[in-house]
Amino acid sequence: MYKIIRIESTVGNLRVVENAIDEITAAIGISQDDYGKIMVSAMEAVNNAILHGNHSNPGKIVEIEISYKNSLLNIKVTDEGPGFKPEAVPDPTTPENIEALNGRGIYLMSHLADKIEYNTKGNSVTMTFKNNIS
Repeated sequence: MYKIIRIESTVGNLRVVENAIDEITAAIGISQDDYGKIMVSAMEAVNNAILHGNHSNPGKIVEIEISYKNSLLNIKVTDEGPGFKPEAVPDPTTPENIEALNGRGIYLMSHLADKIEYNTKGNSVTMTFKNNIS
């Protein structure tokens, strides 16, 4: 199973991604617990791409590539922004950062996905989720 979605960088387009994930997770039989992890991670990644990568510029596109093979669901989110260094984002769980608003989405994604990888530029993230039902 494979699907590519391209959306303009407006928060209203999160619904398009949410609907695609609903369809795909239902088709492959994802458990309710895993569905929550997938949805939260995907929405964080796409929201970050829209807001931080493309700075909510509707002229810039966010591409979401969703694939499922061998019980692995991969969601790749790519924006047209300059990228960032994930390792430079402060840990939001440390005492000095506990009230900071940034970095929480990246933290959530890295703890909910079974695997997470960023490209060298830092404008694309791939999250992998194991489907334990198959």
